[in-house]
Amino acid sequence: MIEIIEYSNNYAADFKRLNLEWLDKYNLTESRDLMVLNDPKGEILDQGGAIYLAKNEAEIVGSAALMKEHDGEFELVKMAVTDSWKGKGISKLLIEKCISKAKELGAKKITLFSNHQLQAALSLYKKFGFEHVEVTDSPFATADVKMELVMEK
Repeated sequence: MIEIIEYSNNYAADFKRLNLEWLDKYNLTESRDLMVLNDPKGEILDQGGAIYLAKNEAEIVGSAALMKEHDGEFELVKMAVTDSWKGKGISKLLIEKCISKAKELGAKKITLFSNHQLQAALSLYKKFGFEHVEVTDSPFATADVKMELVMEK
């Protein structure tokens, strides 16, 4: 049974492991990723964001976070599900939790940066209403996709 829990520092190694697993697999790891993964509390939580983890019994199998960009704008970041748990709806649960939290925080828009190689993820984002926009102000050299979800009024 998958449970979505809030991040705490005792899960720092799991958060980093999950994300480096897919970043390294697709040769996408950049210095900005490492900054966030080495200090999720400082880079995400202390800035007004949120981090969620998918937990199965004692094992952390997924993650997703909201990083505050500006008032009313958040970025969906560090979305990961370990390979052995893919296809079981975990990403869906994590995105739902992040969207719900963004609404609670008064978000007007959620953006995300991705890469064209991540077709399953891009397809999932579309199902949640994210739309492709021009790639501007990307913090990542490898991000060739930008999507936005404009929140309902």
